Order: sequence, then structure tokens, then C-alpha cells
Amino acid sequence: MEFSAAQIAEFLKGTVEGDKDVKVFDLSKIEEGKPGTLTFLSNPKYTHYIYDTQASIVLVNKDFKAEREISATLIRVEDSYQALASLLDLYQQSKPQKTGIHPTAVIEESAEIGENVYIGANAYIGEDAVIADNVKIYPTTYVGDFVSVGEGTMIFPGAKIYEACVIGKNCTIHAGTVIGADGFGFAPSASNNYKKIPQVGNVIIEDYVEIGANATIDRATMGSTIIRKGVKLDNMLHIAHNVEIGENTVMAAQSGVAGSSKIGKNCMFGGQVGIAPHSKIADGAKVAAQSGISSPIKEENAMVIGSPYMDFRLFRRVYVYFKNLPQIVKRLERLEKEVGAKK
Repeated sequence: MEFSAAQIAEFLKGTVEGDKDVKVFDLSKIEEGKPGTLTFLSNPKYTHYIYDTQASIVLVNKDFKAEREISATLIRVEDSYQALASLLDLYQQSKPQKTGIHPTAVIEESAEIGENVYIGANAYIGEDAVIADNVKIYPTTYVGDFVSVGEGTMIFPGAKIYEACVIGKNCTIHAGTVIGADGFGFAPSASNNYKKIPQVGNVIIEDYVEIGANATIDRATMGSTIIRKGVKLDNMLHIAHNVEIGENTVMAAQSGVAGSSKIGKNCMFGGQVGIAPHSKIADGAKVAAQSGISSPIKEENAMVIGSPYMDFRLFRRVYVYFKNLPQIVKRLERLEKEVGAKK
């Protein structure tokens, strides 16, 4: 499908600067732009590419100021990154949508299946499970007994949803993810072995949550592990039993949250962050990659880094000394010798 700059600008409520009739049929990165493609400029680090890109149309922010001539047609919008997301969403919706139930899918008689549902090959839907309208369950997915899946949710191949878990509407669960496996609960005994503590709770995932591939979210020992509305979790991370993650928090890959931790809303976590058991993290916290959280973050909108963590501004000051530590040690040794020689 082809779209002109004028059509795209109308959809995005932007303004065209250049040839409004130029057409595109594909997308490209700005540094690899080709004729007939649309790209975008959001990060200032990539600004120099806009002057040489061969892309036909570039989305830019309204306040972008060109320093020299640009051959591409520009579409000025409030936020070019958000505008691109809107276009990609439109493209995704225009693709053919899968519907119907594959003959090799196994659906227990007591399960409730809504309208316009897709259930792929070799998927399993357990007893008394409830699958709402417009849900898509891809091949080899397991949906256990008493699971509820909300309207418009997509569950990709090989995901496993254990019994009694609740998935909200318009969620996305990617391939290989396991929701509702037992929490890591074992009681030490006098004979130095461990007795398993039954994990009788569940996992509740609210609306508009996205969970990446091969993530694991454990069921609660009692009660619920809760992922609130709008949370975005990356690939290959682990959320332990009885954790609660607040609305619109995002967490990058390979992070781990230990049991009974409570994370606020609108937080941001870099990759490989580790959070100790029973930690409490205030709303809006921003945690740099590979940080270790071993004590509460009480200040809202705090920015922290390191293991154990410290305030980001303090870390920058401390790191100056850390980099120069060999020279500082040599100076101290020299001063010690000078003081010793004077005695």
C-alpha cells in the first residue's frame, strides 16, 4: 500500500514541508533511508543523518530547525516518536487478522469461548477457563483451568498460563512466557533439607499490559502477584511471588524482582536490575541498568544507580574519585613517606 505525504500528515494531524504528493510504501531507519520509504527523527544524536538520508518522508518534531537544505519531505508533528508509533499501529491493524479454532486445538467442554476468537494448532484451553471476545491464542499455548483472558488479548506461541490466573483486556504475552508457576517457597528443616511450601495464590495481570518473551511471573504463596494496568515488561525477566508492580511501570530485560516487593507506578528500570525481597520502591523511581536494590527507595522520582544503589548525582561525584583512585593512593603513599621522613 502507498500513502502520500498529505495523507500521512492528515492522519497524524501534522503539516507538510515539501512535496505533499510524494508517496511511500515502506519504512526505514534514517541512516539507511531509501527512496519510497518513511523515516523519523527523534533522538538529536541522529540529526546529522537527516541532511543526507534518501528516505522520501521524514517525521520531525514541530520545533526542529534545519541547519541546511534537506531533500526529503518533512512532516512536522508534536512528537515524531509517538507519531511513528501511531503509524505502526495502523499498519499492524491493516494486516490480515487470524480467526477461527484450529482442529488440533483442545478445548475442555466447560471452557467459555467468546466471539471472533483465534485458537491456534495444538493449543490447550482448560476446564472452566473463560476466553473473551477477540482474543488470539497462538499455537502450542497452554491456558490452565479457571484462567480468565480478557477481550482483545494476544498470547503468542508456547506461552503457559497456569490455573486460576487472570489476564486483563488488550494485553500482549509473548512466546515462551510462563505466568503462574510456583513461587520459590521452601522451608528449611532440622535435617538440612527443604520442605516445599504450597503456592496457593494466583497472578492477576490488569489491562493493557505487555510481557516480553521468556519472562516468568510466579503465583503468590497466598493472595495474588499483581501486575497493574499499563505495565510493560521486557524479555527474560523474573517477577517473584506476591510482588506488586504499579501502573505504567516499565522494566527492561533480565531484571529480577524478589518476593513480596512493592513497586510504585510510573517507574523505569534498566536491564539486569536486581531487587531484594520485601523492597518498597516509590512512584516514578528511575533505576539504572545493573543496579542492586537492597533497601527501600522512599523518595518519589528518585534516580539511582549502582549496587548497592545510590543517588545518581552522588554517584557521578563519587565516580570521579573512583577513576582516579590509583593516582590518589600514590599521592597518599608519597605524603606518608614525606611525613615519616620529617619525624
